Amino acid sequence: MAIVFITGSADGLGRAAAQSLLDQGHRVVLHARSADRAAALGELGSRAAGIAVGDLRSAEETRRIADQVNAIGRMDAIIHNAGVYSQPDRGATPEGHATTLAINTLAPYMLTALIERPARLVYLSSGLHRGGEGSLTDLDWTTRPWDSAKAYAETKLHVVALALALARLWPEVLSNAVDPGWMQTRMGGTSAPVDIETGQRTQTWLAVSDDPEALVSGRYWHHLRQQEPAEEAVERTFQDKLIARLAELTGVTLP
Repeated sequence: MAIVFITGSADGLGRAAAQSLLDQGHRVVLHARSADRAAALGELGSRAAGIAVGDLRSAEETRRIADQVNAIGRMDAIIHNAGVYSQPDRGATPEGHATTLAINTLAPYMLTALIERPARLVYLSSGLHRGGEGSLTDLDWTTRPWDSAKAYAETKLHVVALALALARLWPEVLSNAVDPGWMQTRMGGTSAPVDIETGQRTQTWLAVSDDPEALVSGRYWHHLRQQEPAEEAVERTFQDKLIARLAELTGVTLP
């Protein structure tokens, strides 16, 4: 059985993925933003192999999350699930970054670089990533007027590009991106067309399955089917420039 770390697993899609994997007999390391949220995990927390606590808005706390996971041991897979969507303004993290960028892009990049390399990586994206082109001009929204929908689309493009870049740079790791669809979560709302069980299925399958179809890398998935991502996400030049910029913003170099 595998051991899997899932970010943002206190509720919503991450929690559903954790429950699914635990029910299959796998070990799961959960993540909660705060000690209070960790304590509220209840029965799910008691079944977990560990709980990493930290706010992904903060680079310092993100580093501490990586330390906590590494102290548990090497993960077989990591699902980078945590994310935010609609932010009323740019916001500012302790390091001065835009909140959406920090949680959706900088945190998964930092955790990827700082956690001992697993066998599989899965990054949660969105079909909206196709509207995120051109982000490298002002990655951190320091000069542009704030646009929450555009900022979200850009970050979801970033994680697709990161997933595909890692498939190239780390050939021993299976690295994929997933669009779970518009789901019935707190973020998606009750009118969303995709139930949460369907929404979690692809990423958990990619994290642990030995099906030949799941043992691939550098792909973009939606409901267990491969799709073509945005052109910019597959461009090596964009991938390399993005990784260089993320290293500059975080002070963390991808191994």
